Amino acid sequence: MAAYTSDVLVCGNATRTAFVKVKKVRSEATAGKYSKEINEQKASDKNNNQVEFRIAKLNQVWEKAIRMQLAPVRLSELHSDLKIQEKDELQWKKIKAEGLDEDGEREAKLRRNFNIILAKYGMDGKKDTRALDSNRLKDHDVKDGDTFDDPRLDKLWNKAKTSGKFSDEELQTLQREFHHHKDKINEYNIVMDTVSRTEEIHKNVISPLEGDMKEHVLHQKHADLKQRMRGLNQGFERLRKITHEGYGADSEFKEPRVIELWEMAKRSNLTEVELDSLKEELRHFETKVEKHQHYQEQLELSHQKLKHVEALGDKEHTMRNKEKYNALAEKAREMGYKMKKHLQDLTNKISQNGLQHNEL
Repeated sequence: MAAYTSDVLVCGNATRTAFVKVKKVRSEATAGKYSKEINEQKASDKNNNQVEFRIAKLNQVWEKAIRMQLAPVRLSELHSDLKIQEKDELQWKKIKAEGLDEDGEREAKLRRNFNIILAKYGMDGKKDTRALDSNRLKDHDVKDGDTFDDPRLDKLWNKAKTSGKFSDEELQTLQREFHHHKDKINEYNIVMDTVSRTEEIHKNVISPLEGDMKEHVLHQKHADLKQRMRGLNQGFERLRKITHEGYGADSEFKEPRVIELWEMAKRSNLTEVELDSLKEELRHFETKVEKHQHYQEQLELSHQKLKHVEALGDKEHTMRNKEKYNALAEKAREMGYKMKKHLQDLTNKISQNGLQHNEL
């Protein structure tokens, strides 16, 4: 890049034009390298053996999960999360090759997301220490009867169960919302982990330039923490309100992720027309979420049946059930990826419209 710039300064506009053409050719070649066709090819390692992902560290995580014998639904969820991570990392490589992301903001976010995946599935090696760290949102002794591992959530849930305001179906919906909030708390704690580690590293920086870069990354992580805490406060306030008042007749959605998107959209600068359009898209997305959950339930039932047949020792019957189980597992992973990709797209769409000034 420096050599081209030097030529432009010496030779003037004619060379500048030539440089632009060369840069365009390079960009097209780079884009070809990361084209959709190439990305959709089946991944293989250096020995030309087929592997699950095109990025080595993601394959290592996947293989470790299989060795850990994660439950079928958890394994399916992990696969979807890794596919999203793979997509984002391949996109980032393309962006970096084009000379973008100079401040490393996208790279830092990718690293954060990867750390969240490791912690979410118990593969970060910090399971025990995380439970003992008193500097987190979860700062209490776990007692028998705790459902959500958080005293405020447990208190609200017990109140909801005994209030008589909810039907059995509404209680199931509310319980999913509580679990969703618990997951958000866990993600917050994971991000706080990475901020604490970055701050510790930052103290030992010698080079001023390196210090500036780490200061920027640290600022981004603090901004992420602030945004997540705002979301947690808003989410808890919603749960508190529902627990006290019950579900209204005008409740738009049932799935927690869809409800969270709709609440976010209502706080944004979207017009009434845009909100109506988004509401329709969210209804389609909720159908997709419900369909994915159905396949997850079928996957779990198929796994239980397979284990039962294997215990009987009928090889032919076992083979048939294993084929059915593998087909269901593949379908659940595929649908999980599509659902999470849609969730990611919807979140970005709403975020790009900007929050109200009092949310910034």
